[in-house]
Amino acid sequence: MSAPPQIIELVTRFDNYYERYKSLSYNETQVRREFIDPFFKALGWDVDNTQAFDDRYKEVIHEDAIKVSGKTKAPDYSFRIGGVRKFFVEAKKPAVNLKENPEPAYQLRRYAWSAKLPLSILTDFEEFTVFDCTKKPSPSDKSSMGRIEYYTYRDYIEKWDEIESKYSKRSILTGKFDDLADSLVNRKGGRGTAGIDDAFLTEIEEWRDILAKNIALRNNELSVRELNLAVQKIIDRIIFLRICEDRGIEEYGQLKKKAEGKEIYENLKDLFIYADEKYNSGLFHFRKEDWMEEPDILTLSLKIDDKILKQILSHLYYPESPYEFSVFPADILGQVYEQFLGKVIRLTESHQAKIEEKPG
Repeated sequence: MSAPPQIIELVTRFDNYYERYKSLSYNETQVRREFIDPFFKALGWDVDNTQAFDDRYKEVIHEDAIKVSGKTKAPDYSFRIGGVRKFFVEAKKPAVNLKENPEPAYQLRRYAWSAKLPLSILTDFEEFTVFDCTKKPSPSDKSSMGRIEYYTYRDYIEKWDEIESKYSKRSILTGKFDDLADSLVNRKGGRGTAGIDDAFLTEIEEWRDILAKNIALRNNELSVRELNLAVQKIIDRIIFLRICEDRGIEEYGQLKKKAEGKEIYENLKDLFIYADEKYNSGLFHFRKEDWMEEPDILTLSLKIDDKILKQILSHLYYPESPYEFSVFPADILGQVYEQFLGKVIRLTESHQAKIEEKPG
């Protein structure tokens, strides 16, 4: 089919006032309202929720999670069917060169990879770029890393059928989009890719290794059981608080701030105690309460070197971290910890920690 009239009108208008739209004063909000929203409406998406669906079933979620710190934020659009995410769209103003600038591409791929979405889109209307997001992103990646399709606004009319066949609502419902996404995952065959589950598991295994060795070194009186418990609790608490930050429940960057000074663990303990008062959960439990088990005195008495905690905490943030915790699928932590429990920390005769596979 030929491009619909609204797409022809958008392309013509953008071309006629090209210099104005490319100016620095023309911002992202304007291009979203005037061009990107109408573009996806032409692809059959209910961008404005005219059907008045419940939030859980809206086809398009604008800014899928809360913006934090003005730096890292959630994707501008999340496109869904039946409440299930299918792809993200990250929007930029036309003054940004999407083909050459690596930062927007990394930002989008980081979101999509964290959410386990094989495909996602970066656009400023002037450019429309589709990325394969199955590979773990790195801030050193080139702007072309993972790019599988690239159009400019001048292609929209001639290639509308091609675009519509892959990224319209109908393409999702007929399975064509999923076929394309599955082909990327299957084509890789696991080679050169790192799924979010495996990558995150590798990350926390490294934390466990360095934490266990340092805690065993600095706390000679600990038993094997106490060492395992202490390492697990500290990791649990760090992950929980970091997810809360990206979801707007906690102040963004508070863990990173703790890593910038000295006596990091002393500062972390203050944060843990604050979390105990706020969440009143078993994860943070330092006060005696009748209805709960004995309070955790063990982890508050530990000594941990600043270098170890700085290594963990400073790499949990954009751009160094490939993880966008605001879009982490709910099941990932459960899957990760199921594998995580397959290993155990042992103590040698000289009280050095060693990680081993758990028998059985």
